[in-house]
Amino acid sequence: MEPAVDRLKAGEPYSTQELQRRNRELTILNHIAEALNQTTDLEEILSNTLAQVTELFDLQTGWVWLLREEGVEVYLAAVQNLPSGLSSHPDLMEGTCYCLDTYRAGDLNGAANVNVIRCSRLQKLVEGSGGLRYHASIPLYAHGKKLGVFNVASEGWQQLSPEDLRILYTVGDLLSMAVERARLFDRSTEIGAVEERNRLAREIHDTLAQGLAGITLQLETAEALLESKASPAQIRVNIEQALLSARQNLEEARRSVMDLRAAPLEGRSLPEALTWLAQSLNQRGQPQIECHIEGGSQPLPRRLEDGLYRVAQEALENVVQHAHARRAVLDLSIAAEQVVLEIADDGQGFEPGQITPGHFGLVGMNERIRLLGGTLELKTSPEAGTLVRIVVPLP
Repeated sequence: MEPAVDRLKAGEPYSTQELQRRNRELTILNHIAEALNQTTDLEEILSNTLAQVTELFDLQTGWVWLLREEGVEVYLAAVQNLPSGLSSHPDLMEGTCYCLDTYRAGDLNGAANVNVIRCSRLQKLVEGSGGLRYHASIPLYAHGKKLGVFNVASEGWQQLSPEDLRILYTVGDLLSMAVERARLFDRSTEIGAVEERNRLAREIHDTLAQGLAGITLQLETAEALLESKASPAQIRVNIEQALLSARQNLEEARRSVMDLRAAPLEGRSLPEALTWLAQSLNQRGQPQIECHIEGGSQPLPRRLEDGLYRVAQEALENVVQHAHARRAVLDLSIAAEQVVLEIADDGQGFEPGQITPGHFGLVGMNERIRLLGGTLELKTSPEAGTLVRIVVPLP
């Protein structure tokens, strides 16, 4: 008999039985794809897929083996309705087995090999197998890299139909993509956490540590003046300077803690968050900050929005605390190819080659933008104001 697809090309219609089979296949794959798209949590992905497959194929149990990302050690990543003999003897679900050895040898690499295999773990059970002796082994690959094996079983199973094998192989492909996506998401989250820890470490070193060093120096000077029987007025100058530095560092510490407590944008879009930031800083007095935004309706990746907001926040704090400016302007322009963020002020400026205490945040800003794939340009000179220009290309 000609394959249905060949008959369709020739203008012959599907039979009712073929249409029902196709509809069943699409329904199964659609249910599983929907379940996989609901989360990026690896544990949920595996448990959802097991539940969907066992229900839609009217199966009894299933489990998933995954290779750790180093690609050496195998671990049991998820189970569904294990028979009592296996659940009460967890040692039987450790180590290697026939299907894992076969998979590692590269023999489970195609739809023809997704087949019913006599389970070497179930063979070891005298009782408590739930009538199970065989399972189907579905290999999981991502770009040719081995991810693991997906096993499903049912009592009295003999042989899967070619159609069921094909659907299970496609399910394996969907699950493999979901596993790889979840791992990539976890890695990106870890990278983001590392970047944030590095930023905080730089901030503590560049501001709090520098400030504490300055306080220590002022107090040591006051102590020396006291021992030399200097006038109280001289000693008071150093003590007042130390107190002023202590208050500034306390404020800086509070700001860092607030950064840790809350998400940068607090549910706002980047344009909304920047507008709110400018308004909140304006309540503190000079400088008055104007906020101009173009292309604000275009959505941006959340990581990019967070990074740009943090840089704008740091740059405006520098303006407020150190620039002695009367006016500052924040310009955000979002185009199809790139995002441009500019913060300019009419303050006292500084010599870029001689960064004074309080401007160390520029190092962290530059590194943050570099990690976003962009560039940061600084234009400033004494008594000529400062311009920070950031350009980040969009994919």
